[in-house]
Amino acid sequence: MGEAGVDETNESRLTKARREVSPRRLEKQMAIASASCTLFGREGYARASVDALAAEAGISTRTLYNHFPGGKAQLFETVVTWTSNEVRDAQLARLRAVLDPERPPRAGDLERDLVALARAFVGLMADYPNHFALVRHIHAEADHVPAEVLKAWYEAGPGPVGRALAEAMRRLADTGLLDLHGDAAMTAAHFLALTTHTIVQSTNYGVRPLPQAETERLIGGGVAAFLRAYGRTGPTR
Repeated sequence: MGEAGVDETNESRLTKARREVSPRRLEKQMAIASASCTLFGREGYARASVDALAAEAGISTRTLYNHFPGGKAQLFETVVTWTSNEVRDAQLARLRAVLDPERPPRAGDLERDLVALARAFVGLMADYPNHFALVRHIHAEADHVPAEVLKAWYEAGPGPVGRALAEAMRRLADTGLLDLHGDAAMTAAHFLALTTHTIVQSTNYGVRPLPQAETERLIGGGVAAFLRAYGRTGPTR
């Protein structure tokens, strides 16, 4: 994909940082980040104080600053990047499993496969509740979260996933299954908006799960609407 260099730069920066930290220090930093993830997910960025973060991790504020000289902002960026990397990898794996680049779906199976993809993405909220609690606060407190933290979050998760989904949509168009109307990124964004984002908003990022039947209704309706806009053959139902 055209912007892969951004992800490689981000990954190499993280890898280099880890090489420069001793295993014992890295283990301590990850323990602090893990405890902080819980507090940030519960309180949000603005309300989580350095004192509270240190207490959650069972350390002094001096120890916290020793490991994270940038304080709360650096710690939040570390937590968000760490969890975003995990969720990104899970999303990309599910995308490849459902829309295998080597085995494009038949026209009659496209709707079924897109429903399966949306269902797989929605399931991530239950698999990674702490991450989606962080994302909920990021959206609610975007005016309080440092710009560099927002950028790090986007580059770690939403950016590469969006580009991978756009590439998957291009492949479907190449096989004659979709009409992208000249904009693969917009097609991918509309797919997410009609399926996963609808459920994200309805459940407040998984806090109040919907009945399974309602989830399936929303996913099925969203995919059908997507195919009416972008499918070359239209929905099969």
